[in-house]
Amino acid sequence: MPGLIRRSLLIGGAAAALGGVALWRWQKPGATELVYDSDPAQVLDIQYPRGRAAAPVLVIFHGGDFATGDKADIEVWPEWLDAGIAVVRVNTRLSGQAPWPAQADDALAAVVHLQRSGADIGLDPARMVLMGQGAGAYLAVTTALSLVEVGLVPKGVVSLYGPMDFSTLDADVKTLGRTPARGPADDPASPESRLLGFAVGAKRDAARAASPLARLERMAEPLPPILIRHGDADAMVADLQAKRLREAWIAADPKAVIDYKLVPGAGHGGAAFETGEVRSDLLAFVQQALG
Repeated sequence: MPGLIRRSLLIGGAAAALGGVALWRWQKPGATELVYDSDPAQVLDIQYPRGRAAAPVLVIFHGGDFATGDKADIEVWPEWLDAGIAVVRVNTRLSGQAPWPAQADDALAAVVHLQRSGADIGLDPARMVLMGQGAGAYLAVTTALSLVEVGLVPKGVVSLYGPMDFSTLDADVKTLGRTPARGPADDPASPESRLLGFAVGAKRDAARAASPLARLERMAEPLPPILIRHGDADAMVADLQAKRLREAWIAADPKAVIDYKLVPGAGHGGAAFETGEVRSDLLAFVQQALG
């Protein structure tokens, strides 16, 4: 019963937030853009596969240090559509528009909007995988945990070279002996500090508390399958972040399915995550998760 109550509150809250948003008609085939809340930044687009059946859904959050980037930056692989999967690309407010947790709230609102409206827009929201690149991975994992907490567990999660704990970003790069690819995350002007609204180095405990890893430490619910890929030469977000995500996922749910690999020679994103073995792994994982 408590889980049902929490689900009702979540969906009811999203409905209230969307009260002023017009109903949208869905058109197939091709892409449709939807507004999921009142801010101009709170939009998503859907690219549909061929066919008339309600499609399972891959929701993708873009990277950009929470400060830049757009859903249009995400390439929609034709293999997803050929497999009958609808691809949803989500924009959230950037850090220059609103501080954390606005981005987490937006990501969750977008997903809840899809869940509530799925039957009307040609989607099967009961079959959904969340995926993110860089900063988008932070949002994908955070959103998945929010859904788990209210009993709306996604079918899978994909984390690609994402930061998972801002409080250790600088220490991790130093531990691995890499030359940092950018300025310190602890600095007040860093993307992470601007997102949180305070200098990570000055409030390390608070930065840690905002992380998916801290949330996982408090969870005991069954977790969805997760695929984690990170470059073993990443000098922006050290691969120790991916290792800690794997360890925290196992600690929270020892029975969870985890597909974890480091990508040899890869840095922060790039072609290594779009071709070859990584591409094959992603396609296989998502298709299996969605059934």
